[in-house]
Amino acid sequence: MDIIIQSLGFKHSDNLELFIQERLNKLNTQAEKIVRANVTLYQGSGGNQNNYCEIRLEVPGNDHFVKRNNEVFEVAIVDAIETLQKVFRRNKEKQNSHRRVEPDPNIA
Repeated sequence: MDIIIQSLGFKHSDNLELFIQERLNKLNTQAEKIVRANVTLYQGSGGNQNNYCEIRLEVPGNDHFVKRNNEVFEVAIVDAIETLQKVFRRNKEKQNSHRRVEPDPNIA
């Protein structure tokens, strides 16, 4: 999985980059076929003190996009990744519910 991290209006630290990579790699073990993760970090405009994290996961089919904010970037990142985990869990449950096991008529 390719991870592209952009910070708009500021320079992110190496520690923040490592934090993002570690969290996304854990997500990669749970979800299949993630091609690329685009992470965008930016600060709120005006008097807004919130920091925003947007994550777009490119997967075959529809891409997944999440945007979260918090006063601390790390918390916003964790919230976004947890939301993506829920999305993957929900999609997996949906796929499993569509697979029905047909009973074999020859077995009595």
